Amino acid sequence: MPFHWGRYRGLAQEMKKPLLKDHLLKNVFFDTCVYHLAGIECMAKVIPVDNILFASEMLGAVKGVDPETGHNYDDTKRYIDKLQLSSGDRVKIFEFNARRVYPRLDKRLKARKEKAA
Repeated sequence: MPFHWGRYRGLAQEMKKPLLKDHLLKNVFFDTCVYHLAGIECMAKVIPVDNILFASEMLGAVKGVDPETGHNYDDTKRYIDKLQLSSGDRVKIFEFNARRVYPRLDKRLKARKEKAA
C-alpha cells in the first residue's frame, strides 16, 4: 500500500473524503513483515511512524532462508535497525505502537511488570 499512497490520496480527494492522514490512519496500521530493505524503506518514507508495527505477525509467512542474504525472510528487525530513525521513533515501532493498538497486551505487560517488581 505505501507505494500506492498517491493513488489513494487522489481517490479520496475525488470522492470528497477527508485527507487520508485525518481518517484512514486513525485505524490502519502497517506491519514490518515486508521481507526486504527497499520495501521497509519505502514504508518508512510514506507511512507515519505512529502507524508502523513491528512483528504483529509473530511467526512469519515465509519461514525459509533468503539465499541472497543468508538470513530468514521474516528477520525484519535488521531492516528497521538500518533506518534513520530517532530512538523515540524506534521505540514506537518496536513497542509503543503495539501497546496502543492492542490495549489488552499493554495491560498484561504492565501487570507482569508490577508482579515482577
